[in-house]
Amino acid sequence: MADKRRFELFADLVTRHFPGCRHAFDIAVGQGKLNAALTARGLDVLTFDKRWKHDDVQYAQRLFTLDEPCGCDLLVGMHPDGATRVIVEYAAKHRRPFAIVPCCSDNGMSYKPWMRHLAELGQQLGLDVAEETLPMQGRARVLVGKPRD
Repeated sequence: MADKRRFELFADLVTRHFPGCRHAFDIAVGQGKLNAALTARGLDVLTFDKRWKHDDVQYAQRLFTLDEPCGCDLLVGMHPDGATRVIVEYAAKHRRPFAIVPCCSDNGMSYKPWMRHLAELGQQLGLDVAEETLPMQGRARVLVGKPRD
């Protein structure tokens, strides 16, 4: 069972790591609960997801791609499944920080190698990537990436 506090805990981590960020893209997180948690902390958030059912938040009902115009200063993803790699690549392309809680890989890789792969990908693309852990049950490892100066 998913930890009901996950969105609040992740939002706290995001605002602690990126206090100067005001506009976030929330990628493939579903119904907008992370959006609501970040909005409550003062961020302007746009959620990208294909699902039709969602909370009353700013929502783009479409896939997030590398071609999306960059209207953010931060990318976030809580268990974004197939969009996880895209978040890292987009962050590097547009020199934006990111915070993701990876879950499933997009290539069949098991969890620990997938986490290593994402961190290495970010580093190869010019990002400094660190790992933290949220104090919750379930997949709680967070990758935090920032463009190198």
